[in-house]
Amino acid sequence: MRSRYSAYALQKINYLLSTWALETRPTELDGESDLKWLGLTVKSCQQQFPDRATVEFVAQYRNKGKGGRLHELSHFVYRAGQWFYVDGVTN
Repeated sequence: MRSRYSAYALQKINYLLSTWALETRPTELDGESDLKWLGLTVKSCQQQFPDRATVEFVAQYRNKGKGGRLHELSHFVYRAGQWFYVDGVTN
């Protein structure tokens, strides 16, 4: 999760796509030049099965001078020795 947050902050689109599960990966992502990520707090991390896990996090950002936060429960799957982002539910 932390590496994906860093990739969003640095607009490393190729990394984000390469760490996204094939079945839910978008064909492309746009970098948001006005969006500035300010911090990440991981609230919890649970591994339900050897190949499934969830991460709850809150990420703070500023967009065009206005602050906000993203609170998400992300789902990950473990394949070929690597964790991949599947999807997330926002609060």
